[in-house]
Amino acid sequence: MVSPQNDGNGAAAPVDIALYGATGFVGGLIARHLAEHAPPGVRIALAGRSEAKLAATRAALPTSARDWPLIVADAADPAATDRLAAGARVVLSTVGPYAKYGLGLVGSCARAGTHYADLTGEVLFVREAIDRFHDTARASGARIVHSCGYDSVPSDLGVFLAHRAAQADGAGGLTEVRTVATMRGGVSGGTVDSLRGQLDTVRTDRDARRLAARPHSLSPDPSAEPTPSQPGDAGPPARLPDGTWTAPFVMASYNTRIVRRSNALLDHAYGRGLRYGELQGCGRGVSGAVTAGVVTGGLGALVGAFMVPPIRPLLDRVLPAPGTGPSERTRERGWFRMDVRAETESGRRYRVRVSGPGDPGYGATAVMFGEAGLALALGGSALPDRAGCLTPATALGDVLVDRLRAAGHTYDVAEG
Repeated sequence: MVSPQNDGNGAAAPVDIALYGATGFVGGLIARHLAEHAPPGVRIALAGRSEAKLAATRAALPTSARDWPLIVADAADPAATDRLAAGARVVLSTVGPYAKYGLGLVGSCARAGTHYADLTGEVLFVREAIDRFHDTARASGARIVHSCGYDSVPSDLGVFLAHRAAQADGAGGLTEVRTVATMRGGVSGGTVDSLRGQLDTVRTDRDARRLAARPHSLSPDPSAEPTPSQPGDAGPPARLPDGTWTAPFVMASYNTRIVRRSNALLDHAYGRGLRYGELQGCGRGVSGAVTAGVVTGGLGALVGAFMVPPIRPLLDRVLPAPGTGPSERTRERGWFRMDVRAETESGRRYRVRVSGPGDPGYGATAVMFGEAGLALALGGSALPDRAGCLTPATALGDVLVDRLRAAGHTYDVAEG
């Protein structure tokens, strides 16, 4: 193991960012983003279970990474995750499924006062992290920031910006907000593995199934939430007033809960009557209607097949394996767009366009996650004065918006 730099007094000085899971598919993409875009002087380490694999990952990065330290740590070893947290100001974790591998590291960072971010889209994991470590992180000053990739940065920051625009205009709170997502990209084995794990849990655990189904399952006090319902983000294909056909969005059940948690953590500043939903845009006309039908049927069939144990071996043969992902060509040709459409108590309407180049789950996520890590490491007093288990909007706010705009992503706000 290669230790972090010495502070000149014989003790190992904490690095600014430790990227845990650097040898994985998405970890390698994030490492490259940091190597190419971190300002000079930012101290970065690569962390994982195998020193040999870490060294190989580092060797494939630009020369700016040649002196990055390597930290060997196993997620199942509490002493190792404690050392990792103690040796960094910020820990970025790509090691999933998080429900299986992630809670120990969250606890280590919460106790050490070390900022932490991840890429989770797992409701049950985040709920357990909140219940076990939110108060500990608040006491230590640690920002535990879940879902800093395509899950759920565009959704969370998009609604945050709609709220800010309405607030500046004195338009009142947000009432009906719906995000329509369109994208091009591939699927990785890690994402499939996380979906598989959560579906296994809810299939066999009634309490987990009920928790996952609650619209406000990630709110500080779900029973006290004033808005128990939401605009439909499931069901049959539907056509919006502008002629766009829509289908259920695969990430809506998670992203919507992150946005509602942001609203609750801000004492419902977005609006106590906020109703939020997400849909996938499928285009207009006959082709849009056909696409919406195919997406709706395919998503339902996939989830249903995962819930039937005898079919699982067949799915495992055809779906991507953990540690794999889309090709470089697919990543480069990918893109995403999130169109946030918000109505307010006064009747005024706002639209926020969030978009970016690159496969949304990998190329674009590497940018979002890398910039979230840099925001935590470099944001200082510009960051919101909060600690605990947070969301991208409540932990990073305008600092992350500005960094992502500078990195080539679009965050445009307009009335109408």
